[in-house]
Amino acid sequence: MDDKRAVSVSKFLSMVLRHKPETIGVVLDEGGWLDVDVLIAACAGRGRRFSRADLDHVVATNNKQRFAFSADGRRIRASQGHSVAVELGLTPAAPPDVLYHGTAAATVPLILREGLKPMGRQQVHLSADRETAVRVGSRHGRPAVLEVAAAALAGAGHTFWVSANGVWLTDAVPPERLRIAVD
Repeated sequence: MDDKRAVSVSKFLSMVLRHKPETIGVVLDEGGWLDVDVLIAACAGRGRRFSRADLDHVVATNNKQRFAFSADGRRIRASQGHSVAVELGLTPAAPPDVLYHGTAAATVPLILREGLKPMGRQQVHLSADRETAVRVGSRHGRPAVLEVAAAALAGAGHTFWVSANGVWLTDAVPPERLRIAVD
């Protein structure tokens, strides 16, 4: 599978496994899981053909590790980022003192007024390092990085989780726990 096709399959899987499973006529279980054979057949039925080997390649080589197989390899799900209701079954985790959020520079004034909200997703996504946040923010235009006082939020009762691919999740971040990251 060449890189261009792998990216195309990955983007399609993100749409199906995170946002719109109905586009291929499937329903995710409560944990966001879908039987691999059902996924492959449903995608083929909508003209998006790929093999189990292709799927294995996409999961193994996705630079953001967006997807995970179940322990037995029979099911697949997105690691985080769902707009459809799923319960990932993650255990609450103590965050580091600071986490980061990458965004477009144009959104910073609004975020500093209103805080971080999940928007169309189930939780706010945070990065453990500034470099990742810069990459995330770059997807939306000129990037800006916000520092999140994560340990202080956790101490105030906010819950944090870390997904299988290392993305930190929380329900919201109030503006008083944010500041613009500087070099």
